[in-house]
Amino acid sequence: MSTFRKQYAVARPVYSEESFSDDHEKIYRKRKTLLDHMKQYLTCDSKRAKNATLSLLPIIGWMKIYRFKEWLPGDVVSGISTGLVAIMQGLAFAMLAELPASYGLYTAFFPVLVYFIFGTSRHLSVGSFPVLSLMVGAVVIRLVPDAGPPANITDFEGLSRDQQRVLVASSMTFLMGIFQLGMGVLQVGFVVRYLSDTLVSGFTTAAAVHILVSQLKFVLGLDVPGISGPLSIIYTLEKIFAQISSTNICDLVMSILIMLAVYAVKELNEIYKAKLPVPIPIEAISTVIACGASYGFNFKMTFGVGVVGKMVQGYEAPFAPNVQILQESAVEAFPTAIVGFAVAFSVAKVYAIKHDYIIDGNQELIAFGLSNIFGASFRSFAASTALSRTAVQESSGGKTQIAGLISALMAMIVTLALGFLLEPLPRSVLGALVIINLKGMLMQFREVPYLWRKDKPDCVVWVLTCVSACLLGLDLGLAVGLGVELLTVVFRTQFPRCAVLANIPGTDLYRDSKDYLHLFEPRGVKIFRIPSPIFFANVDFFKDKLTAAVGFNPLRVLRKRNKALKKIKKLCQGEHLDFTEVDWNDKFPDGISVPRVDIHSLILDFSAVSFLDIAAIKGLKTVIRDFLRIDVDVYIASCDAYILEKLQSCQFFDQEILTSMFFVTLHDAMLHALEKQKGDRHKDRVFNNTKL
Repeated sequence: MSTFRKQYAVARPVYSEESFSDDHEKIYRKRKTLLDHMKQYLTCDSKRAKNATLSLLPIIGWMKIYRFKEWLPGDVVSGISTGLVAIMQGLAFAMLAELPASYGLYTAFFPVLVYFIFGTSRHLSVGSFPVLSLMVGAVVIRLVPDAGPPANITDFEGLSRDQQRVLVASSMTFLMGIFQLGMGVLQVGFVVRYLSDTLVSGFTTAAAVHILVSQLKFVLGLDVPGISGPLSIIYTLEKIFAQISSTNICDLVMSILIMLAVYAVKELNEIYKAKLPVPIPIEAISTVIACGASYGFNFKMTFGVGVVGKMVQGYEAPFAPNVQILQESAVEAFPTAIVGFAVAFSVAKVYAIKHDYIIDGNQELIAFGLSNIFGASFRSFAASTALSRTAVQESSGGKTQIAGLISALMAMIVTLALGFLLEPLPRSVLGALVIINLKGMLMQFREVPYLWRKDKPDCVVWVLTCVSACLLGLDLGLAVGLGVELLTVVFRTQFPRCAVLANIPGTDLYRDSKDYLHLFEPRGVKIFRIPSPIFFANVDFFKDKLTAAVGFNPLRVLRKRNKALKKIKKLCQGEHLDFTEVDWNDKFPDGISVPRVDIHSLILDFSAVSFLDIAAIKGLKTVIRDFLRIDVDVYIASCDAYILEKLQSCQFFDQEILTSMFFVTLHDAMLHALEKQKGDRHKDRVFNNTKL
């Protein structure tokens, strides 16, 4: 069905960049120097001080608009619901960090207090995250292994194995916080943009596989030592299968029942989320039931089930991190800091868009940095967020971080008064809760076929990140993933899809000549488009593609013509012939061969070229000169003003390459080329019409 389309007609002169500048006065802006930027950054007045305070303390901004009657009931209900989930996840994820379960409650309390003041997201549930817990656990196992002596750390003397592990986890978390705080202060929150959604998906899927394998020993009730380093997942599976005949049936049955119950209720929560006032806290319910059954039937003595055991009552005095551990864990702490922030920021961004408010990446780095530093001083481990926990906080009516504060208070109550009730909780139940919460991350495997169909380089990034993180460990896997991702970027820019363009008849539009029927390509004019920056890595590719597009190498043609001219002059010795211009497409005597050049004008479409480096400028200048010397006019269209300025500053223009070669649009360049050719049609031939 055809629809009426509006028509437009424009009558204007054909503009080169030079003539356009003559007709339209340009505003020349004074560009700020680095010193100017530093002065502006360091200048302080009352307005800037106020803005800086509001930026550093976002709590002031949202507390001023807090609607107590409307928002407080929702925050209270949300805080209680989130607190139940946070307590269970804290206990479970502490096992991933190879720590006593009670320290997971510390992570559900201390970091939340700081984020409440400094965080910009109103819906993020701060606390333990399984991927970070696993990354911390890898360092803990390396420095304090299950079998064998711990690392040679001075402060380990006189400490139990659990205390040593808490010291390692807290010290690494402190360093992680230092990295995050430093990046926030230096305003480098943009680094998280280098972690694409594809890379994060592959990485978190690999982390889910690691977590799944690490929890099998609890689900099966086996005594398998923790293993870290490359191929740790293989070695762990080997040890599990070596002991598979020793599986504790009670642990296995409890785990299966818990996973089935939690999965079923979570599905019901999802189906009836519009009707349920709050999601059913199935993790908390199943934990209470498991605790009661374990206590009533004495699972520990009767069936040999491993339980949480002694819970730490209350809070200990803050302590300083160990310098030796900081040095030992620096390599792992940095990627952990990046991953923790990347996950939290991506989740926060989703809810900020949904509820129409702004989050600040650099302030989030500061908030998480301070949260982890403060929490580590009180023996908590790495904090970020968990998507499931944040979803509970938002879906149950949470409006602000008051919900997070209430969830932290619930964790405090359990730590101070109710912790002893969790002592008979089977560890297999916590393992089952961890595994069932991996569903979302493990389902990311379904992205692979989609990525393969839609974007193969992205699919390669996903697969290689996932495989390398599974086999080499999360830290090395992340590095490999980043390397592969950067290589794909280099690949896309180094080998862009160049095209020869043609005109859509009756319009000033130009499209790839391979993509459309009935295009008009004026005889003797070739339009070449490169859709990427031109720099040292792809300038040779640009030359090769241009040569293929025009069908000849201008430098080779020039050399052949020079040789032919010498032969012609030699043949014409003694004859008084007047050489003016040579028609190089005419027929020559036997023994003289010159490549045919069927174009008189070459137009380069620079609309997608965002920058040129020095190597590209030199290469472009050489290419243009080669074409000009074989009588092919070269024009450049739609060139960015910044690139023109750079060409001027790099002394690109001379007596051969003129500013008049640059045109505002492709159509301007095409019209100029055709008009110029009309005036150049009649040229004298060699030998004054005398044939050889």
